[in-house]
Amino acid sequence: MTDLRVAVVGVGIMGAYHATALAFRTAGARVTVVADPSAERAAAVAATVGARVATDAREAIAADDVDAVVLASPGPAHEEQVLACLARGVPVLCEKPLTTESASAYRLVRAPRSELVQVGFMRRFDTEYRALRELAVSGEIGAPLLLHCVHRNPAQRPAFDSTMMLRDSLVHEADVTRFLLGEEIVAVTVVRPRASSAAPAGVSDPMLVLFETASGRLVDVELFMRTGVAYEVRTELVAERGSAVIGLDQGLLTRRAGGAWGGALSADFLERFGPAYDAELQAWVAGAGGPGVWDGYAAVAVCEAAVESERTGERTLVRLEPR
Repeated sequence: MTDLRVAVVGVGIMGAYHATALAFRTAGARVTVVADPSAERAAAVAATVGARVATDAREAIAADDVDAVVLASPGPAHEEQVLACLARGVPVLCEKPLTTESASAYRLVRAPRSELVQVGFMRRFDTEYRALRELAVSGEIGAPLLLHCVHRNPAQRPAFDSTMMLRDSLVHEADVTRFLLGEEIVAVTVVRPRASSAAPAGVSDPMLVLFETASGRLVDVELFMRTGVAYEVRTELVAERGSAVIGLDQGLLTRRAGGAWGGALSADFLERFGPAYDAELQAWVAGAGGPGVWDGYAAVAVCEAAVESERTGERTLVRLEPR
């Protein structure tokens, strides 16, 4: 069998990482085309992976030497680009969020050949999250009751406002909740504590978010994008007969000295989740399946409700169209 020929659309930090991973760490794939609004950036990545440059996304998706597409472009461009992939009948791995609003995401749910879409929720491929899910469904510590989540970044650009925090960052916790608990989120409440001095004027950073699931489970999320410390993602599952925490020991050497316990925290999201991104790409290339277009839509709908709750200060229902 020949290698899957992949076009990578959008080569910012995430797209450049995907292109390199496909070229050097993924069996059965090679990057043939790179497209990005920055011709200089596209040329640099293309030279690194031995690909050619396309002038725009549509050209890359339509190319004869492309069998599949990775979309790492900005969210507002995803609907048009995903539809172009589906029209051609080529599989597409679309980075989160699927789109930036629930109406456009649902249009992709209803689109012909939507089964060709996989959404880039890489935490589902992380070894710790997979182990936590196995524990949750096994019944070993009883029925899950609560999730406590922490999502912290050391810094963010000034333009990354409250809405982007909810649409681009909270989207991971929305999917993690559905992945670990196996049910939909039905309501969201966003609480805005005192803002950090590092937050731009008018930006709610940090935020506390409460998810309510269909069966009555509760999930709290601390979302803090400008800690000035490190990249920290932790999740604790609380069940009837025990609890389990992930995200404490990922890639760290623990030490005990002077009555204190400590270790090193991840510098950024690629250090923490690099192996998960690579596993996600390998599974996609192998056709092993992953989070699909409904998962992307459901997460977008949750984040849309969160944006409304942040705006109004009220508990907001999540509105999902029929599956």
